[in-house]
Amino acid sequence: MANIHSAIKRIRSSKRRAVRNQASRTRARGAVKDARVAIDSGKDVAGQLNAAASALDKAAAKGIIHKRNASRRKSRLMKAAAKANTPAGQ
Repeated sequence: MANIHSAIKRIRSSKRRAVRNQASRTRARGAVKDARVAIDSGKDVAGQLNAAASALDKAAAKGIIHKRNASRRKSRLMKAAAKANTPAGQ
C-alpha cells in the first residue's frame, strides 16, 4: 500500500476511472460482437456496423482505447462485411 498522500489519491482516482472505462470498453466489445454475428447471419449488417463504429469512436474519443486501435477494429469489421457480401469471399 502506498504511503504518500498523492499516491493514495492516485490509486483512488484510477479505480474510479477503471470502473467508468470498463463500461465503455464492454459496450464497444459488445457492439463489435453483435456486428460480427450480423455479418455471419446477414441480418441488419449496416445498422450493426454503424453501431459498432460509433461505439469504437466514442471509446477512442474518451481515451479509453487508442484511436488507431479503434480504426483497426473498424477496418477489420468493414473488411469482413465486404468479404461476406461478395460471392465466395472474393
